[in-house]
Amino acid sequence: MTASIRITEAGRAAVTDLGRHRGPGVGLPVNGALDQYSARAANILVANAEGAPLIEALAFDIAFVPSHDVLIAVTGADMLVTVDGVERPMWEPVPVEAGQEVRLGDMLGGMRTYIAVRGGFDVPELLGSCAPDPAIGFGTTLAVGDSIGLHARTGVPVNPYFGISLFNFGVDRPYFGDTACIDVTDGPDIDEFAGTAGLLFEAPYRVSTRSNQVGLRLSGVLPTRVGSGEMISRGVPVGAIEVPPGGELLVLHRGRGVTAGYPVLGVVTSTSLDTLGQVRPETEVSFRRVSLERAARDARVWRERLDRLRDRVGTVFSCLGVTPAGMERAES
Repeated sequence: MTASIRITEAGRAAVTDLGRHRGPGVGLPVNGALDQYSARAANILVANAEGAPLIEALAFDIAFVPSHDVLIAVTGADMLVTVDGVERPMWEPVPVEAGQEVRLGDMLGGMRTYIAVRGGFDVPELLGSCAPDPAIGFGTTLAVGDSIGLHARTGVPVNPYFGISLFNFGVDRPYFGDTACIDVTDGPDIDEFAGTAGLLFEAPYRVSTRSNQVGLRLSGVLPTRVGSGEMISRGVPVGAIEVPPGGELLVLHRGRGVTAGYPVLGVVTSTSLDTLGQVRPETEVSFRRVSLERAARDARVWRERLDRLRDRVGTVFSCLGVTPAGMERAES
């Protein structure tokens, strides 16, 4: 019998990974997990490769039952995690026996929770990625009754004494609160906004309910473009900050189109993109101007935290006699 999980409750959830990095070369957005740190940490905690497929649950409850003993890890937005009604920790590996129901509910902060299962999910891929792309109708979205296959049966040591964790790796957990501070480097077209560019950093903005994986729309005091000439459509990065007509600031995220024709005021740093992936509608967001050197340093710290976690997990799993397969270092 092929190992799988059966979905018993699902709001808005899908199987994703770190994104379709070959996509932009053929005109497709990269997509993938909007909070890359949490997604990578979830896979590391169950000794998967960082880019292995995992579940991204958006804001709503989700529950599933595995057909075999599995090891799971839940990261990202805070939720109540239970296994057959017994509360289990987030940000740690959690053994689950065949037939037990795993349930996530009562999201307290943030927008996206990630569920990794040791072995990874066996789902269709496009250009080397399972990341959903709604524009072309590709992806594995989850509904009640669905069974999602696993690449391998992954039995692990099970602790019969609930409440006493088998694992505690001391993961550096991000904070998801009622406000968010987002780091921004200067964009290539900042001079287009002359003396008003600084308005971006003076007062908070409010996230619109029309935000999605393509980009976040924010209301507030907008910088004003000096010129009015049209710009030739060109490639734009994930994280680009634009001021299109319509009275809203637009921050492009991982589902953005690969080209656009608006001036780019700034670019959100790679680490702050994770934070933006977790902000809720009506959240207040403030922007902080940082140098390219500061952005690069923060990215190195982000990478080092994940590398230290991988080393700890590999050591502990080896001592338990569990082969830590797929623990190669991944590019950030």
